[in-house]
Amino acid sequence: MPYLIPSYFLIMEENDLNDLRSDIWSDDPVPAYLEVENNRYDIDIAYRGSYTRKFRKRSFRVEFIDPNRFSGARIIHLNAEYRDPSLMRNKLSFDFFQDLGVLSPQSQHINLTRNGSFKGVYLQLESVDDLFLEKRGLPSGPIFYAVNNNANFSLMRDEKRKESLLSGYRRVLGTESDDAFLHEFINKLNTIPLSDFSDEIPRHLNINTFLCWFAGAVCTMNNDGFTHNYALYRNSETGLFEIIPWDYDATWGRKVDGGVMRYDYVPIKGKKANNLCYLLLQIPEFRKLYRNILEKILETKFTVEHLENKIISLHQALRPHILSDPYKKKTIDIFDGEPEFIFQFIRERQSYLKKHLVDLD
Repeated sequence: MPYLIPSYFLIMEENDLNDLRSDIWSDDPVPAYLEVENNRYDIDIAYRGSYTRKFRKRSFRVEFIDPNRFSGARIIHLNAEYRDPSLMRNKLSFDFFQDLGVLSPQSQHINLTRNGSFKGVYLQLESVDDLFLEKRGLPSGPIFYAVNNNANFSLMRDEKRKESLLSGYRRVLGTESDDAFLHEFINKLNTIPLSDFSDEIPRHLNINTFLCWFAGAVCTMNNDGFTHNYALYRNSETGLFEIIPWDYDATWGRKVDGGVMRYDYVPIKGKKANNLCYLLLQIPEFRKLYRNILEKILETKFTVEHLENKIISLHQALRPHILSDPYKKKTIDIFDGEPEFIFQFIRERQSYLKKHLVDLD
């Protein structure tokens, strides 16, 4: 089935557009309209992201007001993917995690036109919220966004004790009473003896899906994904936390600035700053499970053979639209080389990880 890229039409009053531009760091939205397939939606729109707000092509957070749903969503994110020369690393990553059985946002490229002027190709991302759970038939439960590097599952950061164990998180779903579950989990994993770890931590964490995420993060090599760029969801029926990836554009061999990241930059044991990953690998049964999961992925999912058709079809679908993107059309030569760049990264990364599986014995 061909990958179709729909067109979205954003209509804004000049005063509202000026208000939006007046402070790029403001999260306060302005009113606008969004037209999709002859349907018009009243929306609130604001910039999103951190350092990416400085770029010429900025990302947006869109909330639907009337009607208050769009394809089952209340909020969507439109990512500019400005520094990713392929414009597909985020989507490739989220689809890869879904293939591994890890909860991940749905994503879809779109063309965005504002007030009659084409603004380029964007990646629409599903918001991780109550509707995210509802679409998947999951029970309600609190969701926490990891918003900074304090979300490292440790009592410490940079050798200093944190003022709060939750200082790296922002709760986006749930109540204040739900904070206690996350506080207890982080406190226990840092204070219980390692001899009790294998019995106690599975009462708080879905070990299998976490290790699948761990393996996926190591394969795609998201250096930032170990201490932020994720969300935590606590399943109210099982009482277990699950991890959800977010912001995976700096992956598949590219840094956040679009530069080259060597295939061996992230070790097979991940980033040591993530204390949960570090502690899990101290337990023989969890280390063995991680090894088995990773080895299977390296043989079946993280291969050029498995990913080639997806990468090529995504690239071919995007190319005609990139030629019209005012921010990307001048770098079409780089875009054209991205499939082979990603294939070469997969080959080298796969080989490197296979050689280092012995480090997990």
